[in-house]
Amino acid sequence: MFTIYVYVLDTLADWELGHVISELNSGRFFKKDAPLVSLKTVSYSEAPIHTMGGLTIVPDCLIDDMIVSKTSVLLLPGADTWNDPKHAAIIKKAGELLSFGALVCAICGATAALADFGLFDQRPHTSNGPGFLDMICPGYKGQEFYINKPSVSDNNLITASCTGTLLWAKQIIEHLGVFASNTLESWYEYFTTGNSEQFFALMQSLPSGEEK
Repeated sequence: MFTIYVYVLDTLADWELGHVISELNSGRFFKKDAPLVSLKTVSYSEAPIHTMGGLTIVPDCLIDDMIVSKTSVLLLPGADTWNDPKHAAIIKKAGELLSFGALVCAICGATAALADFGLFDQRPHTSNGPGFLDMICPGYKGQEFYINKPSVSDNNLITASCTGTLLWAKQIIEHLGVFASNTLESWYEYFTTGNSEQFFALMQSLPSGEEK
């Protein structure tokens, strides 16, 4: 079973997580032999957080409760509050997970937090455009590994810009292996283009021929 830890913090950018958590939680397009997936929200305290969209989230667990395992996955969303020192603990945990071979996925402002901690110094990655990390991360030294694409997958590290949410979700789902390859391609093309032919291809790719 994969345990997906979703880090929640004030001003969390709701939309950046939408595609990936809805598919992983619902399992509606999973293949028949997909591994089990459990989602948990995690934070630095038990206090509720308030997202940028005005939602209130009560964390399921604390950072100290996280299990470091190859079947652990950490999702780090964008937010306006990543420069608060209280988030240092989750960045340290991200480093532990990466070293252990577990999947860490960061988007938008979360990429800056990882970059400032030195986790991009020797790994391909992306963020909110060339120069963004240089501008806001004094500790950033990974310029030669920066790739100017919406989302970049490098083994167990997947990073994305604020405009790369859908591709980021696709790469995470692909890494976990919970969709059949043709289902994933049709899913991505449908949500990218809105083409109804891709919707029918998506439905036909499922084991039963229809959405679960």
